[in-house]
Amino acid sequence: KGLRSEGTGLYPLRGPFKNVALLPFSLRLLGGGGMSVSKMAAAWPSGSSAPEAATARLLGVLWFVSVTTGPWGAVATSAGGEESPKYPKINDATQEPVNCTNYTAHVSCFPAPNITCKDSSGNETHFTGNEVGFFKPISCRNVNGYSYKVAVALSLFLGWLGADRFYLGYPALGLLKFCTVGFCGIGSLIDFILISMQIVGPSDGSSYIIDYYGTRLTRLSITNETYRKTQLYP
Repeated sequence: KGLRSEGTGLYPLRGPFKNVALLPFSLRLLGGGGMSVSKMAAAWPSGSSAPEAATARLLGVLWFVSVTTGPWGAVATSAGGEESPKYPKINDATQEPVNCTNYTAHVSCFPAPNITCKDSSGNETHFTGNEVGFFKPISCRNVNGYSYKVAVALSLFLGWLGADRFYLGYPALGLLKFCTVGFCGIGSLIDFILISMQIVGPSDGSSYIIDYYGTRLTRLSITNETYRKTQLYP
């Protein structure tokens, strides 16, 4: 009562799972063991707790299947034509890619295994996944020793003395803030906001030293060469 057998599956006839088939190998996971259909029907919980118990057992089966079969939708990494760029090696002092020159650094790219490439001279190269196929250029920044954390700390605690402006290479503004006690606090607050938002930077035009995977901001500007697309409203 409550269950009927059909083919190789068991079908609950009540609750939200009346149309869900339970495979025979999952009977032991569901607590059935070697019990017959009639005994399992007698042991089936009654009342409002039956759907909750069935839900918990079904989730357990799904978890077991996911663990034994691996991640769903996994794709082999040896698909033809793919390449795997390695992460750039970061300089601990500058927090920029090593060998950064003229705002450009190069990252090694490794073609996928079993890929054969032919150059312009007709020479073929077979890759196994461990050889460098080419170097991909990436953008980097020019830094000159100015730390973003130090600049923010000076602006927060000693901004009223102009220490932040002295540190960033603006001695005239630093002296003016020192003589006016940070423009009576208003100038210190404005400088703190501008430095925190990375709008005000070092006077030599370089960038702050910020963690490579940290909170970096990129400013977008509009010039005469910027293409403007008309907004189409529905």
